[in-house]
Amino acid sequence: MRVTHLNEDSSASEPARHYDAVAGAWAYLLGEDLHYGYFRRGDESLAEATGALTGEMLSLAAPRADIDVLDIGCGAGKAACDIASASCGRVTGISTSRACVSAANLTAAECELDDRVRFFVGDGMSLSFADASFDLVWVLESSHLMNDKWLLLSECNRVLRPGGRLVLCDIMLDHKLSLEQVIDYRDQFLLLRDVFGRARMETLEFYLDSMCRLGLLVEHQRNITAQTRPTFACWRRNAGSNEEIVSSLLGNPALLKFLESCEILEDFWDGGILGYGMLSASKPQ
Repeated sequence: MRVTHLNEDSSASEPARHYDAVAGAWAYLLGEDLHYGYFRRGDESLAEATGALTGEMLSLAAPRADIDVLDIGCGAGKAACDIASASCGRVTGISTSRACVSAANLTAAECELDDRVRFFVGDGMSLSFADASFDLVWVLESSHLMNDKWLLLSECNRVLRPGGRLVLCDIMLDHKLSLEQVIDYRDQFLLLRDVFGRARMETLEFYLDSMCRLGLLVEHQRNITAQTRPTFACWRRNAGSNEEIVSSLLGNPALLKFLESCEILEDFWDGGILGYGMLSASKPQ
């Protein structure tokens, strides 16, 4: 396998720099899974809800025994270890962030899965793997950081084996924004960029249309905006509980911006601006 190393000119370099800078503090704010929660009742702990989101993805992936899996945007490696445990398969995870890759390899070692789970620096829009290398491609909350979603999905399709499956969940636009809405919400989106990094969201319909155009067979698509909404209250509680250590890692101004971003996201969730979607698709035999 050829491993791609990113340089400052790469389209993936800005998200990499952002996550390299915040990775140490993120677990204190977002939890060890580093992603949104799926709240069935609404009063679960964040750890229970983030585990439930991974569980929902696993139910769509339906991983078979002894498969090859690609995890695009691996975070700290928790999901990849869950996939490997569920399937006894081999998981390759990639991230543009060297800090996340280091943390993920440590997670695999701590779970005693480093013989089957490995992580490398790589870009989901320019995968370094041969055609038809994987039985499952897993994209959990990383596509919004990639400028070219069509290129990402095309690469996912290319490396999938016939009969393989793509599962994806992420923050999405509720609908295409008008120019007036873009102008009205400019300051809020700029603050979200400062906190979470540069992102480009698309609608659930965009993902569905793109998968169909690539010849993938969409098996499941669901809007889970309501189920992810309690995440923000949990993040605020984490910020309060871990104020001292997060301030020492990021600075107090960054912590205050994070708290403001939670309010903005709640408004966007409630106002039909942003939300959360989940999809799975298979590649024809």
